[in-house]
Amino acid sequence: LKSPEIWWGSGDPTHQKNQTITPFKINVSNQVLEDLRYRLKNARVFVPPLEGVEQQYGINTNLLKDIVDFWLTKYNWREREKFLNQFPQFKTKIEGLEIHYIHVKPKKVPNGIKTLPLLILNGWPSSIVEFYEIIPLLTTVRLDKDFVFEVIVPSLPGFGFSQAAIKPGLGSSEIAVVFKNLMHRLGFQHYYVHGSDWGSSIASYMAIRYPAKVKGIHLTLCFSMTYTSQFKLLVGSFWPSLIVNKKNKHKLYPLSDFFSNVLLEFGYMHLQATKPDTVGVSLTDSPVGLAAYILAMFSTWTNPEYKNRENGGLLEKYAYEKLLDNVMIYWITNTITTSMRIYAESINKKQNVFQDRDRI
Repeated sequence: LKSPEIWWGSGDPTHQKNQTITPFKINVSNQVLEDLRYRLKNARVFVPPLEGVEQQYGINTNLLKDIVDFWLTKYNWREREKFLNQFPQFKTKIEGLEIHYIHVKPKKVPNGIKTLPLLILNGWPSSIVEFYEIIPLLTTVRLDKDFVFEVIVPSLPGFGFSQAAIKPGLGSSEIAVVFKNLMHRLGFQHYYVHGSDWGSSIASYMAIRYPAKVKGIHLTLCFSMTYTSQFKLLVGSFWPSLIVNKKNKHKLYPLSDFFSNVLLEFGYMHLQATKPDTVGVSLTDSPVGLAAYILAMFSTWTNPEYKNRENGGLLEKYAYEKLLDNVMIYWITNTITTSMRIYAESINKKQNVFQDRDRI
């Protein structure tokens, strides 16, 4: 199906049909790094946490001090920049926006091995760095498989190195059209899509809109709002054994625990769906505030019980270096505000419903 394009960038779209693909490398100026260091060293005095409190009120400032100290004394951006530039990166203009993406092709593919194009999409507050460890696994031929992947990892519009829209309305439904056009630009008429978080929403829209193009999707975040699913949710709240087996019961039921966690952890969603630009002011101005906001979510979203740990459980699954790589992507590109707008455009703006209906 051919969907009408919406021009999300500046200028007149009738005179800007540039389809050039240009190589890209991350190259942050010394001025940006010096400014960051100044802000980290001169952050206002941390408010002491309450006695006996770990992460229950949000990130513990004692933990945050350790992270900032690591950032200042042990984190080497120039080394991390080389790490982040290890894969081929490019930019091209799609629907008026400069879209950044990683494109890794498998090497030395033997005869009889199929190469499958795979589009991988992250969410918030993640970035392309989420996939750096899995890209080599996906693009390396394995003797027990008759296929290997050619991987495309774009930065979502307004995230990291991809340009943000200058007009309202670019939600996950509309981003699905952008990435369909990106895959077409790269010469792929059929492909697979993986999505995590908002990437799952975008991947779902791509599969619904373009079933002839998307051969399969893999999602790490799935929602079902059908009448059947809601009925099962209601029945399961009274008689869980009718819906799930005992092994999986704890994942959803009792619903009181589930909704308590929603109330505890999802306040950010309401803020970002209604006032992303207001929240973004402080996060754009303070790297310490940005790290606190993002890393608090990496703690309790990984495991709700980590809120009871002094170190937030961050080092259970991550390393400070890799966590700060993700924070740095938002800081050096000044995209925390524009990344949060995906909540407002996808959840809170009625016009998306009508645009979606008109574009299918």
